[in-house]
Amino acid sequence: MAPDRKAVFAWSLYDWANSVFATTVMVAFFPAFFKSFWCQGVSATLSTERLGIGNTVAGIAIALLSLFLGAFADTGRDKKKLLGYFMILGVCSTAAFYWIPQGEWLAALILFGIANIGFSCSCLFYDSLIVDVAENERMDQVSSLGFAFGYLGGGILFAINLVMIMKPAFFGFADKAHAVRASFLSVAVWWFIFSLPLFIFVKYRRYAKVSGARAIAMDSLRRLAKTSKKIIERKELLLFLIAYWLYYDGVITFIKMATDFGLSIGFPSESVMIALLAVQFVAFPSSLVFGSWAGRFGARRIIITGIIIYLVVIFFGVSFLTRPAHFIFFACLTGLAQGGIQALSRSYFGVGAGRDPGAQQVVFRQARSAG
Repeated sequence: MAPDRKAVFAWSLYDWANSVFATTVMVAFFPAFFKSFWCQGVSATLSTERLGIGNTVAGIAIALLSLFLGAFADTGRDKKKLLGYFMILGVCSTAAFYWIPQGEWLAALILFGIANIGFSCSCLFYDSLIVDVAENERMDQVSSLGFAFGYLGGGILFAINLVMIMKPAFFGFADKAHAVRASFLSVAVWWFIFSLPLFIFVKYRRYAKVSGARAIAMDSLRRLAKTSKKIIERKELLLFLIAYWLYYDGVITFIKMATDFGLSIGFPSESVMIALLAVQFVAFPSSLVFGSWAGRFGARRIIITGIIIYLVVIFFGVSFLTRPAHFIFFACLTGLAQGGIQALSRSYFGVGAGRDPGAQQVVFRQARSAG
């Protein structure tokens, strides 16, 4: 079947839309602003502990919700609807950061957890829609295109937000704190607007014809049990799923805590932000390159290569990370692997589950709950 280029573009554009949350909010500004504004007067150790607890609680909630919500999406036509609900939850929570007063760390952390739930659960349904826009032989390229769009879009808005913070008066802001809060609003607007094409142009191609909440729930549980049994019987897919739970959780933790780590060891915030910006623009082309290499060498080999790069960064980073320039260098090295690992892991699951839509949705749901 010839690919629907409009659907592929609209699907990929959701990565462009929601990646600004991952970049500007989750990785960059929230950890730094949480430490300096909402946890003002608190030690760096305590603020890091609070942020770590918040990420852990949100992660557990996302894992539980992913299993429950995915079961309802497997057999019905509700993937886009549920994606929309969680997108709105994430957008509204992100915009609400603007009104959280200084020192209200608990309110900020709770809101951050809710925004993370909206972001991650919407990604669950977004990831699963790849089977509706790409055939198995094109999943590596389409998935890589999505992540490339995401890194480029996230990098563009992040760069604009950095300029806003560096020159707040030029944009009419009273100070840097006001500029950061306005950046959260810009993320919410960007996320919402660029999400719309997906709902217009992406159509379902693979679904089970089941209607009614009770019928969907019962059929979902039956298919979940049946497909999980199939996954267990397929040793290579089961082993990769277990491996994914281990390595991808490490990747996500690495991403979420990078800013807090850099600030906690005393690097200037400007250097940390430059490092994060560098990751976006290095990961953009590397996602496309990794996607093309997957067709030549196989997705599995390329994923393993990315994991090895991460291990090199971790080992040498612990040993030699003494200057801001080192932090930026290792950030660029991380960017080489980050986009490729995320994109190819998504497509590898989609292909590995075969052409059974139930199997594909179970795999995507379990993968997303791990991440």
